[in-house]
Amino acid sequence: MSAPVPETSAAGGRPADPATGQPAAQIEKLDGTIQLAVVKERHFKAPIVLAVVTVLLALLFAFAPRDGVSTFRLGDPSQSFALPDIDVPTAATAWAVWAVLVVLTLLALWMAWSYRRQPLWLTIVFSVLGVFAFLVWAGAGGLVPVPSLLFGAVSLSVPLVFGALGGVIGERVGVVNVAIEGQLLLGAFSAALLSSMTGNPFVGLLGAMLGGVLVAFVLAAFAIKYLVDQVIVGVVLNVLVTGLTGFLYGALLVPNEQQLNRPERFGRIQIPVLSEIPVIGPVLFNQTFIVYLMFVTVAVVAWGLYRTRWGLRLRAVGEHPQAADTVGIKVNTSRFWNVSLAGAIAGIGGAYFTLVSVPQFGKDMTAGLGFIALAAVIFGRWDPIRAALAALLFGFATNLQNLLTILKTPIPSEFMLMLPYVVTILAVAGFAGQIRGPAASGKPYIKE
Repeated sequence: MSAPVPETSAAGGRPADPATGQPAAQIEKLDGTIQLAVVKERHFKAPIVLAVVTVLLALLFAFAPRDGVSTFRLGDPSQSFALPDIDVPTAATAWAVWAVLVVLTLLALWMAWSYRRQPLWLTIVFSVLGVFAFLVWAGAGGLVPVPSLLFGAVSLSVPLVFGALGGVIGERVGVVNVAIEGQLLLGAFSAALLSSMTGNPFVGLLGAMLGGVLVAFVLAAFAIKYLVDQVIVGVVLNVLVTGLTGFLYGALLVPNEQQLNRPERFGRIQIPVLSEIPVIGPVLFNQTFIVYLMFVTVAVVAWGLYRTRWGLRLRAVGEHPQAADTVGIKVNTSRFWNVSLAGAIAGIGGAYFTLVSVPQFGKDMTAGLGFIALAAVIFGRWDPIRAALAALLFGFATNLQNLLTILKTPIPSEFMLMLPYVVTILAVAGFAGQIRGPAASGKPYIKE
């Protein structure tokens, strides 16, 4: 009598070893029984990326050496709890940290050769030390304001985080949300228009959510009901929203700028005591309402996705819609409403542009951030917290570009503009190359 066939894993539909969860192959013996054989695989992409970064830093330090002292400012000197500035010798510190990066790279290569999966902590430690070594080199003879750098990174990451959360929910339920760019852009337009008309930023925020839902509604209708290719629909929606908002901007907002394009914006809310914490206090606890809403949204989505009945059903529909249908879950209805929810969340990210960052709406003001948010979804392995951290990484790279310009580093300005996109490509191609999304993502469900 043959043993029951094991359940397949989410990655590629291959059976999983029930003891370890690793991919396994089914081997049928002569007597008809089924045996599991764990298939070990070496994953070298992440170690190769670490090695490439290490080599690039070595070339930078060797062929563009910078001497002197690098100063790191950890707080505002006027604050009572401000930490003193830290001075480090530029060349010695940069090379010492580089030596640690070499050790971490060798450790990652050894893990890959030994069929071990690279732990998350190694990637985080390598990234932090690599950025620190680069900042030491860039800040030779200058001042690196750490709180300002982190504050700017968080600010630039807000639209990316909301867009990435919308992408995670959409793909987890089985719909590829390529239309994040359009949801951000229409959200920014709606927020500016309604906030200007009412003088209330909360009304603008609701308008942004409705704008995101509208784009998601069209995506869901064509992808779920009419079975159109989801990627094509998303790309067309992005082009459509770009053209529509551009037309309305010129025809409606420009002639009536004072009445329709002067939105009331959110002010900063300083949390007592917490905002005085050195380094992280001003970064996390002296922010606007939308930033605090971002913190709550990431936590709620992460908790709901793994700890609630809603999350269980959502993941079931995205992984195995046929099985979900057999237990009474309405697959297409669940996909429709969750894609709409994803659009509402992405719309909040669009509201940040006009209700916090910029005092008015401008054509194409999202500048492709929706696609970077989609990359954060992939880099974050379709997990809300990981995707939010990936979005923070991309926001940090964008803000680092501005700091390097101020520090007058010998890096060409053209490369500075490329930096956020180079980080995106390295992250997706290097660290996310071995992972797979939800099994049913992008596949329409037709009930038999």
